[in-house]
Amino acid sequence: MEGPAGTGKAQFGIAGLDDILCGGLTRNRLYLLEGAPGTGKTTIAIQFLLEGARLGEKGLYVTLSETEQELLETATSHKWSIPDSVAIYELVPPEHLLDEKQQQSLLYSSDLELGESTNRIFETMERAKPARMVLDSLSEIRLLAQSSLRYRRQLLALKHYFAQRDVTVLLLDDLTSDPTDKTVHSVAHGVVRLEELIPDYGAERRRLRVLKYRGQTFRGGYHDFTIQTGGVQVFPRLVASEYRARKKTTVFSSDIPELDEVLGGGIESGSSTLIIGPAGTGKSLLVFQFIATAVRRGEHAALFSFDEELGLLFSRSKGMGIDLEGMRDSGTLTVVQVDAAEISPGEFAHRVRAAVEDHGIRTVAIDSLNGYQNAMPQEVYLTLHMHELLQYLNRVGAATFLTMAQHGIVGDMKSPVDITYLADTVILLRYFEAFGEVRRAISMLKKRTGAHEKTIREFTISDAGLKLGPTLNDFQGVLRGVPEYIGDTSFLKDKEA
Repeated sequence: MEGPAGTGKAQFGIAGLDDILCGGLTRNRLYLLEGAPGTGKTTIAIQFLLEGARLGEKGLYVTLSETEQELLETATSHKWSIPDSVAIYELVPPEHLLDEKQQQSLLYSSDLELGESTNRIFETMERAKPARMVLDSLSEIRLLAQSSLRYRRQLLALKHYFAQRDVTVLLLDDLTSDPTDKTVHSVAHGVVRLEELIPDYGAERRRLRVLKYRGQTFRGGYHDFTIQTGGVQVFPRLVASEYRARKKTTVFSSDIPELDEVLGGGIESGSSTLIIGPAGTGKSLLVFQFIATAVRRGEHAALFSFDEELGLLFSRSKGMGIDLEGMRDSGTLTVVQVDAAEISPGEFAHRVRAAVEDHGIRTVAIDSLNGYQNAMPQEVYLTLHMHELLQYLNRVGAATFLTMAQHGIVGDMKSPVDITYLADTVILLRYFEAFGEVRRAISMLKKRTGAHEKTIREFTISDAGLKLGPTLNDFQGVLRGVPEYIGDTSFLKDKEA
């Protein structure tokens, strides 16, 4: 929602941030963008002015803390060129204030500097007549003011001056002088805070939160963002309830009749399927089978891989009769390798959402939740993030497949986190020992949307893919890993004879 200066809202040109602010900033108001050094304030401020220039609006960047050359270097690092419609004014102390011989003995130099700096800001405003303005940074003005009373009076004077000039002002504050001072919060029309988190391992994580926005709704809570070449990218927090649920469902076959029998006919659209079991039991291959089936139906699928390098993933799947690389090259499969140490949960949810909405994808696979958990700063939030993501995918009608490796090989199995109650369907894979061999078993533990087979079947993996055998009626305790054979043992006696 944009238009000529003075109408609509002033957008940042950052899609995610404008979405959080429900369209951008109300024009001709004063806003605060605060955060510690290095959180991205300058980059966002420059994007704010560049978006205005794109719309034919004049911009002004008044800097008290950085030099003009430093600002230009920041723009160059993002491959931006500052247009003539955006003026940069470097506000430095007057030369006579820097000369000790010229300083007044009965008057503090800060008094002179504050008044002189304010007058020069006003003069620059009158010359530039901008529609958008950035003042960087308030920490310098706070130091010059020395007392909180003078600081507040100075801010109010600036606010009233700007209000008469039809200009949208963005004040930057690096929180270096007094981070507990909330003076600007009460004066500003809106406040956005940027934060940087340093995990024990991996890259830094950045997030933002709108603390205040008078007379305007906005997306609350924390939203992840990154700074990349080309600017800031913000990932609004996913809220599944904003999407209308689809009522029509379709049952998808796995193209393996025996597996469909176990699943009670197949997997329904708008549902999530969790495949759990120890490492090597075939969880990923089972997911690949559903991906291949979706592609054969003429659909577009997406695979997000946390744990495996793509070259190995493609060669391994091809050796089992499923050509994921060919599907990717043909454009029917979107494959994303995710580095858990370099991505935030918000960015991952954004990638999934973009794949679904941009390509109309209705089959989504996440392999595995163990890798996804490693991307979380705290385990307690994994369930909340996954709940919103699964609810969103269900509401848009996607069939979602997730894998989770359990600790151990046979016997008592432990999961790193329990999300079985979130999934609509739960498939359990197990190793078991029988007649001197380690074998694999599959069973269906849960299905919300209908009946399913309650038996346990043996299955094998070969270059032809998955193959399910008959029900293991002659064994008891298969899921414990060391079953008891209760069938006919006559063939064993014949072998001994």
